[in-house]
Amino acid sequence: MAGTRITNLQNVGKQPPLILPHQLTGAAQGTVQMRIKSSQSSGERLSQTKSMVLQDPDLPPKPISRHRRNQSQHNIGGAAESLVVLKGEYLNKAKISDGGKKLRKNWASTWVVLETDKLLFYKESKQEALTNLKPGCSPDGVDLCGVVVEWTTERSSRKNVVQITTSSGSEFLLQADNYPTICKWHDAIKSTADNLSKGAGGQASGKPGIQRANSTEYLPRHGLPSKTLSLPKLAPDSPCTKEPEHRRSLIFKSSKLTYSMSDSADKIGVKNRLKKFISRRPSMKTLQEKGIIKDRVFGCHLLALCEREGTTVPKFVRQCVEAVEKRGLEADGIYRVSGNLATIQKLRFLVDQEEEFNLDDSQWEDIHVVTGALKMFFRELPEPLFPFPLFELFVEAIKTKAGKQKVQVIKKLVLQLPKPNQDTMRVLFRHLQKILTCSRKNLMSTQGISIVFGPTLMWPELDCGNMAVNMVYQNQIVEFILIESPEIFGLEKK
Repeated sequence: MAGTRITNLQNVGKQPPLILPHQLTGAAQGTVQMRIKSSQSSGERLSQTKSMVLQDPDLPPKPISRHRRNQSQHNIGGAAESLVVLKGEYLNKAKISDGGKKLRKNWASTWVVLETDKLLFYKESKQEALTNLKPGCSPDGVDLCGVVVEWTTERSSRKNVVQITTSSGSEFLLQADNYPTICKWHDAIKSTADNLSKGAGGQASGKPGIQRANSTEYLPRHGLPSKTLSLPKLAPDSPCTKEPEHRRSLIFKSSKLTYSMSDSADKIGVKNRLKKFISRRPSMKTLQEKGIIKDRVFGCHLLALCEREGTTVPKFVRQCVEAVEKRGLEADGIYRVSGNLATIQKLRFLVDQEEEFNLDDSQWEDIHVVTGALKMFFRELPEPLFPFPLFELFVEAIKTKAGKQKVQVIKKLVLQLPKPNQDTMRVLFRHLQKILTCSRKNLMSTQGISIVFGPTLMWPELDCGNMAVNMVYQNQIVEFILIESPEIFGLEKK
């Protein structure tokens, strides 16, 4: 072009951007091409000398494109500086994730600077940092290659919030009270990130120096000869070498979004499946009929257990009574001393599973284990040996002062009991009578036995009233029946 001249500027602090060859015409374009060819022949790196076009003052100035130069993007020039796209401005910033790890959200006013490939965060503006010379003013940089920029209303209750997700999984929030301000930054950051992603992905965007995949060979620029430039291998941290990481980050981002969208649907599906499973599960009766769950002994109703065994006294009660009378009548503190709970539970398991066991075996050598299992059997009955409807009647009977009248009232109540309750009670109290015959050796008295068996054989259906008072009556009833058992049950006096 007539009136156009090329001026070389060297050793200038702030170098102007390069002018692409296709923006020049005539002699200027030829001059640039000659400079590139000379660099090829010598095998050296491209010249760091910058050129600018001085246009004719009569012609209107042409707008200079501010997009990222390829030399800065791919480190071709080595010392080529980044071009500032937006000057610094104070924005509210919060870092909510670092490499996928959640962080506590702390908002802070930060001086933000957008460059051609990075977003820098300063604690204060550059001018103030240079003036005050504070050591803590070094910026935190975010590589914009592969980042995702989007508006968000879920990560913060504030308005005008932009979320920036990096390729490494870090997440930042930027916010400004003025919507046009944050909108300007959103558009600029998103545009820069999109351009960098396109350049790193190898798309044909008209930019110079696009690298061929898995090669250090570069494609020719627009307007240059078809001969390719053979340049040195890029640095490991070049944006081009980060292409797989960027792609992985985009895949991770998409899978993360897909999971969050389907998370609630999965929870609803799990709830529906659980409801169907619970509604279709068989009843306890069905499982017992099929033999999957065997009928228990401990915790089974006394009437049902006796009906199943075809007797009026449970088999386990008879076995325990016989074992104690055989080798435990003279044991010190019989029924008062507790046995080993783990061994008692083992015996209970065998009884519930209806497995063969012998109380004379060595593992049941401690007679207190047998007495402990017998007391546990009576305590775990759904309805005690003294049925609930007769509890208050027994209490009223024990309050009667006349001795003979009291015996007759309690005997009448005992005769009203169901047959299994009545027969089991007769066997138990006959056994306790034998315990008292050896009281000099086992040190057990009627009062001691009543304290043990009072709350074991009877309790109210509802925990109403004074528990201590009820316990007193329970002990008195058992003690009175134990003393008057020959009269009440028609037993022979020992």
